[in-house]
Amino acid sequence: MSLFNNKIEKKEEAQLVNSSNTIGKGTVIKGDLETYGNIRIEGKVYGNVKSKSKISLGEGSFVEGNIISQNAVVEGEVKGKVEISDNLILKPTAKIYGDIYTGKLIIETGAVFNGSCKMGDVKQMNTNNSSNGKPSLNGSENQKAKATATA
Repeated sequence: MSLFNNKIEKKEEAQLVNSSNTIGKGTVIKGDLETYGNIRIEGKVYGNVKSKSKISLGEGSFVEGNIISQNAVVEGEVKGKVEISDNLILKPTAKIYGDIYTGKLIIETGAVFNGSCKMGDVKQMNTNNSSNGKPSLNGSENQKAKATATA
């Protein structure tokens, strides 16, 4: 591979990360979604949603599947694992039924979260899988919290 081709690939990837996608209200998707760029979901998704950038779930949205992203803002409902490497924000209308793995978490008053939460380096959690297949943390990074946040 030449240096020229590598520069082109990096430029194309940067353009993809800055792209935006929207799943509108009334839209139902059955299957996994994967994108380099931002994605906003207003409808329903029955499958996993993965982005290298940001996932926004609007009020009234529904995802039954895992969410994996760098950043996320949730105003809708999620039934599945939420794995966010940087910042996860749960707005007052958010409902999460599943485990959360994130770098940083903000739960606003009114949000509902039922599951376990592990905070720290999400990449490290994934590389230190325990024998039961669940991510685990080592030493002082283990900040396990069981929570139900309701107003």
